[in-house]
Amino acid sequence: MAAEGFAFGLFGDTPYNGFERRHLPLLIAQMDAEPLAFVAHVGDIKASSERCDDTLYAARLADFQTSHHPFVFVPGDNEWTDCNRRAAGGYDPVERLARLRQLFFADPRKSLGRNPMPVESQADDPAFGKWIEHQRWQKGPVLFATLNVPGSDNNVGRGAGPSEEFVQRSAAVKAWVAEAFRLAREKKLEGLVLIQQGNPDLEDFSAGRPNRAYRQLLDQLLTETRSFSGEVLFVHGDTHVHRINQPLADPASGALVENFTRVETFGSPFMGWVKVGVTPGSKPLFRFDSRHYSPGAGN
Repeated sequence: MAAEGFAFGLFGDTPYNGFERRHLPLLIAQMDAEPLAFVAHVGDIKASSERCDDTLYAARLADFQTSHHPFVFVPGDNEWTDCNRRAAGGYDPVERLARLRQLFFADPRKSLGRNPMPVESQADDPAFGKWIEHQRWQKGPVLFATLNVPGSDNNVGRGAGPSEEFVQRSAAVKAWVAEAFRLAREKKLEGLVLIQQGNPDLEDFSAGRPNRAYRQLLDQLLTETRSFSGEVLFVHGDTHVHRINQPLADPASGALVENFTRVETFGSPFMGWVKVGVTPGSKPLFRFDSRHYSPGAGN
């Protein structure tokens, strides 16, 4: 018997201003009105100029916890790597990431939301016990995994060499991605969905101009996707340009990787979400319905 179809919701890069803060609960309520397996916020829960204070984190967590659906959160640059900016409070980014972990990932084995779902965490691996924000779960023939790969420059640093934090986290990301593909192949799954905040400059990578902050990840995704028989859906935010396309190509040959699809969520000043439908056994496996936020709709 074929697995039943399902749908999930994606959004991110909001709220950035007073309007978006006031309407975030209404946007969540609109998603609540849909039969979704879960909802994922891909990061950036505030503007970069806002302070990275505990009170803001707590307020956003409270908003997320109102979701009727299981709710997944992926940290973005505005809430940790950019917190050293004076306008953001001059915080230590690593300390702010630790605080996000304490608040949003207090129980690394379940999602947020009023009806949380069980998830696996990379923290179960003693070699990567710090990265509790790397979560994984399966729904039907699709495996989902989150990655802490934030925007701007992935905290690679401004020196000739990468920052130590970047080096350590990149090793965790590499292991988590490899494990996700291994499981997807082992279980003969139809799809793998990877969710992160940062836009890794897929077009530049495919054109042979890789960004050093994301080159290792994209090299790995290129190799792994080409040796995976199912479909890979890569979700990110960061640059606030909602798009659904196939931008990954082999830089050496120019050959398009046809089983790789990118979704970038809506971003401030545009509010909205993407409903992704999954129909097991179909080609394509994923279908997309972009929903612009309309105040009052669905409430």
